[in-house]
Amino acid sequence: MAIGHAVADTKIGFVNTERVFREAAPAQRAQKQLEKEFAPRVQDLQNMAKQVRDLQASLDKDGLTMKESDRRNKERDLENLNRDFQRKQREFREDQNMRTSQEMAAIQERANRVIQQIAETDKFDLILQEAVYVSPRIDITDKVLKSLTDK
Repeated sequence: MAIGHAVADTKIGFVNTERVFREAAPAQRAQKQLEKEFAPRVQDLQNMAKQVRDLQASLDKDGLTMKESDRRNKERDLENLNRDFQRKQREFREDQNMRTSQEMAAIQERANRVIQQIAETDKFDLILQEAVYVSPRIDITDKVLKSLTDK
């Protein structure tokens, strides 16, 4: 019976970290910053993709009527451009993933500090960040979001 009594007196909270990453003001600012940071590279990739498409269309249209050497040169140019495009695309994804991870880690760290403060202030015994089921009664995500906005 003592165990049941101890559990009944335990104050438990829950934070939906997915919502924090999606809705918190710092997360939204980070997302906008990342979009701004990577916009020139996105534009560059879009321009390269257009070059690849245009060169392919030119080859498809005029390839049969071109001199053999010209057609081979254009095919080689297309292969080189396509290889460069794929390499730049891969590097872009890797850099974007790395920067996103850095920003999310910083947000997680801030959120953890806020959760710690809430736990101490409101006398929580346990705050969970993952659960199969959560009663809205113990969900403190809105409070965490508001605290992150205030900072």
